[in-house]
Amino acid sequence: MAAGVPSLPSQDTPCPVPPAQRPLQEYDQLSRSWFFHWPANGPAGLWRALGLAWLLSFPPALLVAGGSIPLRHDPVRLVIAAATAAVLLPMVLLLRQWLGWTYVRKRLVSERVEYEESGWYDGQVWEKPITWRQQDLLVARHQVQPVLTRLRQAVAVAITLMLLGSGLCQAL
Repeated sequence: MAAGVPSLPSQDTPCPVPPAQRPLQEYDQLSRSWFFHWPANGPAGLWRALGLAWLLSFPPALLVAGGSIPLRHDPVRLVIAAATAAVLLPMVLLLRQWLGWTYVRKRLVSERVEYEESGWYDGQVWEKPITWRQQDLLVARHQVQPVLTRLRQAVAVAITLMLLGSGLCQAL
């Protein structure tokens, strides 16, 4: 288990949910993964990764923007258009992060766990005992919610940058 992630409390009744499909284990797997660890690591880790993604997508965006005849003769607008277009890759990465973290949050706050024993055709539902619910809610509120807040702020910044860049490109 990751540091700060408590193990599941013991229960009188055995849990029928396979270990890999338990919400706390899903949270643990998500927070340990390289990609989803960016926002969980704090704002600096997220901004560093998004900045690197922007830097990597800027040269191809500059190349594509250079194909525009009007922009080719206006280097300032060319760079602004490419910088604005380069924000698309970080936006896609943020969207994927958002989907993963909201899925885990939904599983943590739910009173029931939907799981599959052997395949997609045999879905089951198991109601969490109260101690599991309490622990899952604590993890959702104190571990996952701050990550979602960081992601929401990053999306707002990216949208603002795209709007400012497109507005500036049109104004020039």
